[in-house]
Amino acid sequence: MSDVETPDPEAGELLVKVAATSLNGIDVATTAGYLQGIMEHRFPLVLGKDFAGTVEALGEGVDGFEVGDAVFGVVMKPFLGGGSLAEYVTVPAGHGVIRIPAGLAVVDAGALGVAGATAVDSLDAVALAEGETVLISGAGGGVGSLAVQLAVARGARVIATARPGAQTDFVTGLTDTEADVHVVDFTGDLRAQVHAIAPDGVDAVLHLAGDGAELAGLLRPGGRIASPAGLTQDAVKDPDVTVHPIMADPNASTLTALAEQAASGSLRVPVTATYPLERATEAFTAFTSGTPGKIAVACS
Repeated sequence: MSDVETPDPEAGELLVKVAATSLNGIDVATTAGYLQGIMEHRFPLVLGKDFAGTVEALGEGVDGFEVGDAVFGVVMKPFLGGGSLAEYVTVPAGHGVIRIPAGLAVVDAGALGVAGATAVDSLDAVALAEGETVLISGAGGGVGSLAVQLAVARGARVIATARPGAQTDFVTGLTDTEADVHVVDFTGDLRAQVHAIAPDGVDAVLHLAGDGAELAGLLRPGGRIASPAGLTQDAVKDPDVTVHPIMADPNASTLTALAEQAASGSLRVPVTATYPLERATEAFTAFTSGTPGKIAVACS
């Protein structure tokens, strides 16, 4: 932990007093140095993409928001640094931020943006339809646990990978007992387990963890795979499989739909642990140790 000056909002920005944020894969990748040379790093580099809090000040030219508004979203900056794992953050007012609706808890709002948008965009990319079977690899993570629920709501049959024990129990508890969800052992013979449920292959795959090329091999001819994890078409040998690389877009429409579902109770924001900001290091340890769901950080 270190102290930095409170940022001033530039033209078109909001200054938000952060109440809650959460950890995502990009935060861990940044600390590990995986994004050096890929994205600009600005120091002192403050991590954090998700945020929920209160508007403290408006930059020049901002319309549609007022000081005191409760807001949430995703820090949409073309560089790493100036993130939300802090007491204050500046965010562009025109994209990636909306008001928090009544009924949505602040901690849940602070864990919804990145994972929720990634889940929605992945399901949209494969055009998952009612009655289809989707394999969600990495169902125990933040994106996966939201994707399981959203896929069930679309009327799909879900095969979800998870590690035995706490992670499997967590995924099993995401939906009601009548939902068509089959949890398979991520550490076992995945092909045999999936083929026992879908002998002709699955219609779609969400590649959130594991070997993307191997997962693509579990698709039926003409199947689709969405990958926020870096899989490309060149890595898949089967020409009948379509790969959709995903870069999530937390636009106002997506955030609003997610927030309304979460506020109504039809979508559970899977926060399983919350740490105060001064214990952010412990939050990172929990994230990297495979704690299921979302790890939230309370910033104020």
